[in-house]
Amino acid sequence: MHISVIDRIIIGIYFIISIGIGLYMSKRAGKGMNDFFLSGRNLPWYIAGTSMVATTFAADTPLAVTELVAEHGIAGNWLWWNMLLGGMLTVFFFAKLWRRSGILTDAEFVEIRYSGKPARFLRGFRAVYIGIFMNTVVIAWVNLAMVKILKVIFPDFTVFGQSEFIFLGVRISSYLIAVAGLMLFTAFYSALSGLMGVSLTDSFQFIIAMTGSIILAVFAVKNPHVGGIAGLKEKLPEWSFDFFPAVKSGTGDIPTASGILKMTVTAFIAYLGVQWWSSWYPGAEPGGGGYIAQRMMSAKNEKHSVLATLWFNVAHYALRPWPWIIAAFAALILYPDISDKGAAYVMLIRDLLPPGLLGLLLAAFLAAYMSTVASQTVWGTSYIVNDFYKPFINKDAGEKQYVKISRITTFILMFFALIVTTQFNKISDAWKFVLTMSGGIGAVLLLRWFWYRINAWSEISAMIAPYIIYPVLRYGFNLDVLSKDFELSLILIVVWSTAVWLTATFLTKPEKDEKLKSFYKKVHPGGIGWKKIEKELPEVKGDTGFGKLFVNWFAGSFMIMSTLFGIGKIIFAEYLSGFIFLTISLLLGFLISYNLSKTELN
Repeated sequence: MHISVIDRIIIGIYFIISIGIGLYMSKRAGKGMNDFFLSGRNLPWYIAGTSMVATTFAADTPLAVTELVAEHGIAGNWLWWNMLLGGMLTVFFFAKLWRRSGILTDAEFVEIRYSGKPARFLRGFRAVYIGIFMNTVVIAWVNLAMVKILKVIFPDFTVFGQSEFIFLGVRISSYLIAVAGLMLFTAFYSALSGLMGVSLTDSFQFIIAMTGSIILAVFAVKNPHVGGIAGLKEKLPEWSFDFFPAVKSGTGDIPTASGILKMTVTAFIAYLGVQWWSSWYPGAEPGGGGYIAQRMMSAKNEKHSVLATLWFNVAHYALRPWPWIIAAFAALILYPDISDKGAAYVMLIRDLLPPGLLGLLLAAFLAAYMSTVASQTVWGTSYIVNDFYKPFINKDAGEKQYVKISRITTFILMFFALIVTTQFNKISDAWKFVLTMSGGIGAVLLLRWFWYRINAWSEISAMIAPYIIYPVLRYGFNLDVLSKDFELSLILIVVWSTAVWLTATFLTKPEKDEKLKSFYKKVHPGGIGWKKIEKELPEVKGDTGFGKLFVNWFAGSFMIMSTLFGIGKIIFAEYLSGFIFLTISLLLGFLISYNLSKTELN
């Protein structure tokens, strides 16, 4: 494929700006770990929130949405829209607590909440398990999506005239070498600038990525073979445009011609009743965690932390999906026979865009890819350095030494992620594996803030329990855990894990009063679960107003859904219902704003 001079210039400008931000912020990031990993706890809400949403805008996201829309129509997106409920819990119940905790990583939370050897083990285990193992799998997933994009755009790409190489006995394609170059560039500016530089670059990259997505959607829908929105409605099945999934009792699927989404009662319970609160997943951790917690803790204050997380959920669920969905519909019409529906999204870029805009869209995909990899790397490095290297290997090093180790670790983590990438041909089931093997931990992650009785053994047992029952379900009961029996398996694992961690909690002693009092003085979450400790600390005022928080949670969830549906209805020329949805959203927004004005936030 021919890339014009103007395309090359646009891509070059994108790289120059990205590295320029890294160089500009490098001096500030080198002051200490607090500056490197948390931007000196001084990020404004719009930067912190945009950085969150940019990180979730990975190179594979529009491809995955295209696949969902191709199979299930708009309603297919409920497979990730359901996580909004957990996201809004984080906004109103947990964002202020994360900012108040004063810690560097969410793994460090273990040390301020629990005590003794179990807490020390749990912190180190989380640092390695999540910071290295889970993190490299996520980066590998994103890498493979980028490889798919490059294969479509540059079908004859080679390096030094060769399509693949052998390195340390591992077969590496020329496309993966190109991705390795992108990783190296990303590692360079990430290691230079820390979270502040990554967050500023994320904001720039998010603007580029969203602009590119909107332009592609416009070009795709206006293509003569598509015929605009009217053409979409005429050429695609009516069920494709329904917003809600249909539910059928039993195990059979609803026929495509009469249903919106092939969803059984079991699947409905799994996705909308269990998954969003029970399982750990990057970017959608119950109660917040990972890079989401990192941004909340880096905000200027509690108010900025709440607003950042609220903006993230609005942008993530209400604003981003529609350009992808419209482009996906157009791809169904333009490429009806292609087997890889995700690749069809990239083919739109290749086939429809003129010089200049092609370069902009390529820069947009680079932005989506690099923002995710940069954030995952800085977050993973914070675990490795702050929660493993510092407490277990060298606890007496100076701040600049820790920053130096952090920068070196950034490149090492990238290298491991590249090696992991070579071991996968298809990891479309990786997200199901992560959700399944963390089934049940979500309840502990939520309750540890609001119930004094949760201890380190609660969390340890909840993390281990899925690995005990998984082989029983897989080999004892012959359940296809990661495919057709995923939903049933998830429910069974959550029930099992919950029983295990509750048993472990009540069979072991609660944390010592000294540790509980220390935590409560620092975070003072309030609530009925802390009444025992509150009585012993009359001088500490715990949070109140939980009724308003629940109102905000419900109102916020409906506000974002109403915004999402309102925008969609207007796009499809259903103006009356669209404006009704947006009016409801506006009224709910006023209610939330009023309640927040009455809430004490520092």
